[in-house]
Amino acid sequence: MTLPTLLVLDADPLPRLGRLTGRVRVEHADDSTLAGLLPAADVLLVWDFASHAVREAWPGEGPRPRWVHTASAGVDHLLCPELAVSDTVVTNARGIFDRPIAEYVAALVLAVAKDLPRTLALQRERTWRHRESRKVAGTRAVVVGSGPIGRAVSGTLTALGMRTALVGRTARAGVHGPDDLDRLLARADWVIAAAPLTSSTRGMFDARRFGVMQPSAYFVNVGRGQLVVEEELAEALRRRWIAGAALDVFETEPLAPDSPLWDLPGLIVSPHMSGDTVGWRDELGEQFVELYELWAAGRPLPNVVDKQRGYVPGH
Repeated sequence: MTLPTLLVLDADPLPRLGRLTGRVRVEHADDSTLAGLLPAADVLLVWDFASHAVREAWPGEGPRPRWVHTASAGVDHLLCPELAVSDTVVTNARGIFDRPIAEYVAALVLAVAKDLPRTLALQRERTWRHRESRKVAGTRAVVVGSGPIGRAVSGTLTALGMRTALVGRTARAGVHGPDDLDRLLARADWVIAAAPLTSSTRGMFDARRFGVMQPSAYFVNVGRGQLVVEEELAEALRRRWIAGAALDVFETEPLAPDSPLWDLPGLIVSPHMSGDTVGWRDELGEQFVELYELWAAGRPLPNVVDKQRGYVPGH
């Protein structure tokens, strides 16, 4: 019997696929070899979810894998027109990052409200300076993105006593539509971007949107870097249109050492780590193995991406 071929777009450390030993032939690729190996693959595991190699290699000659799984929530790094119109099934790592990202957002909100960055700076200076901090209970948060991550963020902030509004692609019970966004931003104390990157969300947080927000508002992006026009956010911070911001994702990653974002007043920079908790790679590997077993048995796969929309529908 000929074993199916699983092609892995590698990143360190490699995924643990021991449960599939003897059931699949595993091949490994990097950005330079992916195009040549794609035609022989039945399944592609995009373990290197920061790579754009799939988007570049997919339009080439020959057959293509019947199933592509990416070890990430977003799929914008691999979708191209040829993949979008193909019969190939694309799945993502939905469910792995929801709770960790929600915890990270809550940590940022509390750290800012309680002025923890300044407390640590004053401690380093051995300076005793009493201050008053903000109470988060009763403040208003707008979470943009109504998928599993956005819903987890909304639920966690609600548990802190915040009044939270969730904004999605379409209005429905418990979710506001895009037409409500500006009205909600104008009253928000906290704005959390957790939307997927699509043609309608690219650059949605621009000078106009930052101008709509209150001068006391704080902006957090844990979605995709391209949701934000970075130069216009920088200008909004310099002009104090908003009180501050925290970015965990950026238009270009890693953020260059000479980027002006590092030194912006009121901006917290973190290196795309909001969803990465101890053991997260093992969870991603286990999730893929479980999906592979469903695929091999001919059973329906969860987490199937609508390739036209760019995310898993149903939320």
